[in-house]
Amino acid sequence: MTEEMSTSLSNAAMAEKGETVTGTVLKVEDKHALVDISAKQDAFLPINEVSSLFIEKVSDVLNEGDQITVKVLSHTEDKLLVSKKAVDSEKSWAELQEKYEAKETFEVVVHDVVKGGLVVDLGVRAFIPASMVESHFVEDFSDYKGKKLTVKIVELDHEKGRVILSHRAVTEEEDAGRKQLILDRLSPGEIIEGKVQRLTDFGAFVDIGGVDGLVHVSQLSHKRIENPAEVLNEGETVKVKVLSVDRDNDRISLSIKETLPGPWEEASSSIKPGSLIEGTVKRIVSFGAFVEVAPGIEGLVHISELANRHVGNPSEVVKEGQQVSVKVLDVNNKEKKMSLSMKAVQDDKDKENLKQNLPKEEKGFSLAEMIGDQLKEFK
Repeated sequence: MTEEMSTSLSNAAMAEKGETVTGTVLKVEDKHALVDISAKQDAFLPINEVSSLFIEKVSDVLNEGDQITVKVLSHTEDKLLVSKKAVDSEKSWAELQEKYEAKETFEVVVHDVVKGGLVVDLGVRAFIPASMVESHFVEDFSDYKGKKLTVKIVELDHEKGRVILSHRAVTEEEDAGRKQLILDRLSPGEIIEGKVQRLTDFGAFVDIGGVDGLVHVSQLSHKRIENPAEVLNEGETVKVKVLSVDRDNDRISLSIKETLPGPWEEASSSIKPGSLIEGTVKRIVSFGAFVEVAPGIEGLVHISELANRHVGNPSEVVKEGQQVSVKVLDVNNKEKKMSLSMKAVQDDKDKENLKQNLPKEEKGFSLAEMIGDQLKEFK
């Protein structure tokens, strides 16, 4: 019988079994309530017919004076038995069917936390399995009691009285929507802020507003990185540059390295023409040797600048891995090129040694004057 067909019994001598009537709660006891439905006797509402969920006492749901709709279960001369649960259930199943077919998202309040998930009162008992509460692992659900959650019905079976809800499905749909907006908006070359979510052996996943992008280990720093933990911490805020956006596969490639000053920019303030620095021979080629003078910065010592003598092959003078002293001849930051000389270092040393070995001026006489006086003796 539908709600539209429901009637209120007015001064009726008898209430028919199966009839739906409206009444007022007269008295509330722990295990039952008495309801005035304008019949010859008050209706008896037992605790197990108050709600589809387990309740400790009737006052958890009803108060004296409440207007409620009940269904007559039986009527004898001694007792008029009614059910609020039956009315709520019939109404709820119809509403739930509509929500299920429309794939509607709606809000519920968690009634109880039980083993395996959460219980919700929708006029009928509904259940949110633990795996359908959140997209991430939740160890303790005790804080969820009384909490409001947006849900969707993922399974509905009236015959079995089975209603399964999912909060996770709602959050994942919202995340997918946000992700799509971000993917549509992002362009390669953009520099944005993000938060480091996870570190892996091959890089770091950075949240850039609801969607994660990957910073490959090769894009973490200008220097060689073996483990991302060397330069990053989870939860850290970083600037990243968008390298590519693969909308078909929902992949975003990011770079932290591209937002940092390069080794050439950093070195330009300290390495200038005329500087004497130490370096390591990295590569030997037919026309000279490449020497690393700072992480990521190599300069060329041309074969003509390797020694004060003629050099036929650079390997006659240097070996890979050898530590050498070089003088900076020229720096081209724009083209990232540097000209170095080992010969110039030796020339500078030779000049310094010569200067140190020259006689010092004594008693006010210069070297020229002393030599001049000696020449006079030969005249």
